[in-house]
Amino acid sequence: MSQFILQGDGISLGDIQVRLAKNNNEIRQAQALRYKIFYEEFHAKRSAEIEAEKRDFDYFDDFTDHLVVIDKSIVDSQKSIVGTYRMLREDQAEKAGRFYTSDEFDISKLVDNHSDLLEMGRSCVLEPYRTKAVLQLLWQGIAEYVAYHKIQFLFGCASFHGTDPQVHANELSFLYHNNLAPEEYRPRALPEVYTKMDLVDPSTIDMKTVLRNLPPLIKGYMRIGGYVGDGAFVDHDFGTTDVCVVLNTETMTGSYQKHYERKTGAEFSKK
Repeated sequence: MSQFILQGDGISLGDIQVRLAKNNNEIRQAQALRYKIFYEEFHAKRSAEIEAEKRDFDYFDDFTDHLVVIDKSIVDSQKSIVGTYRMLREDQAEKAGRFYTSDEFDISKLVDNHSDLLEMGRSCVLEPYRTKAVLQLLWQGIAEYVAYHKIQFLFGCASFHGTDPQVHANELSFLYHNNLAPEEYRPRALPEVYTKMDLVDPSTIDMKTVLRNLPPLIKGYMRIGGYVGDGAFVDHDFGTTDVCVVLNTETMTGSYQKHYERKTGAEFSKK
């Protein structure tokens, strides 16, 4: 069993460390970071309870693992968590009663026909740490987790800031025409909230501009072979336009795959 999964030192790059949260105090710190970014930086609507606690929390937090990014150079240990990602495996979702994503997207094709699922969400990193090096370290931590739990599919909601899909028409259309998930496991926005992604003629899209404007999380998924579901969800509470991203670890590409293969000895076919 890896030291990472044992919640030990995790993996590090200089003073930056990625590992699982060790205790409730660290989970609360991760929730406080989520509050700072979601509500203070991006102005999500907050309930009275969340405002009083100054933490972002919900029903699913008690069932999940919390991946955290720590800056060990910060003397105040209560402020050393600078990034986080929430991980909900299939066995944990069964205890919770559902996946969080199912509130926005129909993921029945994934849930009914595949096992070894991992939902990833509530991703955020403090602005000074939104660098390529830190994000790569975070993905390496995810790879460790995926390899240990033998995950086949990663999925979850990823967001564009703002609630007007037309602002992101080129990016949404690009994803729809170039990265739509295979039909056999394609998520779809629920009918009552379905928002069309095919908004512009694909021949008019400038790829370089789109790739520059894609949110880093979505761009990261696409770089390693990820897909999106059909339809977006406009989340007025969080002030975002969400797409459902999904990645089959058997077909992923690039450095994430190489890291995964080193951990498991697996080799993947390109389908």
